[in-house]
Formats: sequence, C-alpha cells, structure tokens
Amino acid sequence: MDSERRRYIRPEALNLLDYLVVDQQGRQGEYAMARTLNVSKGGILMETHRQLPKGQQVMITLGLKDQLIDVMGKIVYVVGAAGRFHCGIEFFHLSDADKRILDGYVTAFHAQHPAPAKGDPAGAAA
Repeated sequence: MDSERRRYIRPEALNLLDYLVVDQQGRQGEYAMARTLNVSKGGILMETHRQLPKGQQVMITLGLKDQLIDVMGKIVYVVGAAGRFHCGIEFFHLSDADKRILDGYVTAFHAQHPAPAKGDPAGAAA
C-alpha cells in the first residue's frame, strides 16, 4: 500500500536558504542558515542545526540555481537525528513572480530527472 500523502512530488535537491522564525504575534525570532533536502511547488524539507517548533511560521529566502525567492511557510513536522533536524515546511504565501521561479525550477528538475514508472524495479528502492 502506498503511504505517500504529499500533493506534490519533491525532487531531492540541496539548496542554501536562510530563515527567520516568526511567532503568532508576528514577532521575529531566530534567524539562521539551513539547506534544503528536497523542494516541491508546495513546500520543502529543510535541514537545520537547531530544533524548530512544529506549527511555527518561517520566512524563508531560498536560492534556486541563480535566483532567490521569498516564501512564508509553516513547520508541519520536525524529526531530529545526530544533531541535525529535518523540518517539513508547507508554503502558504508566495508572490506570483516567486511562484513562477519555483514552478520553473521544479519543472526543469523533473525534465532532467524523470521519475521511474510504477512497477519499474528502479523505482522500488526509492
């Protein structure tokens, strides 16, 4: 049975980013650098050195190739291991221009790295 719940395919990609944690009252908190582990049109998986609270909002500036985009996201899960934390971020605000850049990046990635067809043994290990 397929347990995948994501709405978007997430290409594995290492991109640098900076993030700013924003609390419920809009106050700015921690500012730091991180990297992506994968990117989709709807969110990212980012790796940090600090544990971030689930449910917190983050302002992210993400480097995609030679362009920067600004997104607002919500931390939907956090998993820690070996002093690093993987944070699933769901985007909830993106300008139209940044959305076009993100869409173009993900589309180009898929063109270069097509997913194996279902039933293909190469896709079984993925």
